[in-house]
Amino acid sequence: FCLHLPRDTLRIREAKIFSAVLRWSEAECIRRQLPVTPTNQRMVLGRAFNAIRFPLMSVEEFAMGPAQSGLLDDREMVQLFLYFTVNPKPNVGFLDTPRCCMTGKELTVNRFPQTESRWGYSGTTDRIRFTVDQRIFVVGFGLYGSYFGPTEYEVHLQIIHLTNKKVCGSNTTTFCCDGTDDTFRAMFKEPVEILPNTSYIASAKLKGTDSYYGTKGLRRVTVDCNNGEKVVFQFSYAAGNNNGTSVEDGQIPAIIFYI
Repeated sequence: FCLHLPRDTLRIREAKIFSAVLRWSEAECIRRQLPVTPTNQRMVLGRAFNAIRFPLMSVEEFAMGPAQSGLLDDREMVQLFLYFTVNPKPNVGFLDTPRCCMTGKELTVNRFPQTESRWGYSGTTDRIRFTVDQRIFVVGFGLYGSYFGPTEYEVHLQIIHLTNKKVCGSNTTTFCCDGTDDTFRAMFKEPVEILPNTSYIASAKLKGTDSYYGTKGLRRVTVDCNNGEKVVFQFSYAAGNNNGTSVEDGQIPAIIFYI
């Protein structure tokens, strides 16, 4: 089991990998006739523990699982929570390279070259329509955070098929920001398949303080996939109540994906 943990090709989210590691370490303690304690669990895992890629989790997944397991020491806990909340990211001693759950590496499309302040939230959903020219798998959005300083937001993410209104993927999660105008990751629990030349709505309903927003938005963005391939995104106005987000201005500055 432990020999598989370093693999880049594991097709499973890191939070589920950690749950499997936890169960295996409990069983291994019992097999060795050791008390099932966090100290013994980490001991039986040995170097394999360092193959768990905690930085790939959402802050919510980390807080609900590893942070409560007792397997991490105090220094590791502090460094990992800092990793989730500040820029630049500290060195945490655990890989942050995405596993290739699709093919290749994680990619991001950014549709805004500039930011401004401020963007408000009153229970209305920010939405933008998009299409791509080849099949991709969306794993999350990059979102703007508060310009007042470090803040936590609750967010409900959705990707909706425009024609049949089917919800292709959704998740309610949290993300932390550090008061800069960077984008911050809010992730789906599972990758969302996006078909080529098909219109989808990217939707994010944020609960929190006023934030930065993007401006001078791009209608068409080409992402170089570093293997000679390119993915072309086209953004357009999502009709209806969208909290003011449009091609030109607003939230949902980035879509995180694999090909």
